[in-house]
Amino acid sequence: MRALIQRVSTARVAVGERVTGEIGPGLLILVCAMQGDTDVQADALAAKIAKLRIFRDAAGKMNRSLLDTGGAALVVSQFTLAADTSHGNRPGFSAAAPPDEGKRLYEYFAAALAGLGIVVRTGEFGADMSVSLTNDGPVTIWVEM
Repeated sequence: MRALIQRVSTARVAVGERVTGEIGPGLLILVCAMQGDTDVQADALAAKIAKLRIFRDAAGKMNRSLLDTGGAALVVSQFTLAADTSHGNRPGFSAAAPPDEGKRLYEYFAAALAGLGIVVRTGEFGADMSVSLTNDGPVTIWVEM
């Protein structure tokens, strides 16, 4: 699984005019299941992100995790993280998991993160979503399992 995480002070996702998820301080997690991914990768990704020390401590150093801060996570499916841009100018997305499996793993990942004690809000798999955020730092990190 692939994820692009952004440390945020606020983030929200909407489908049309309907807000499906909104958080204060925490992480916006754009996530993509790849072909061949299983629950093992989803569990490993959730554990890694929950423990990743990218939040400031009292000295201003990135030394605290999402678990340490009590921050929330906004999890948004984004199959375009599977983009292959090595040939031509039009990205290919064949490395992404098929839609049914992608949806299952997306939901599994969000539940795994919640199971670690993190408040999780989500987008809507397969929908045309509008995502807005205030990146804190900015801090943006690529994670792959």
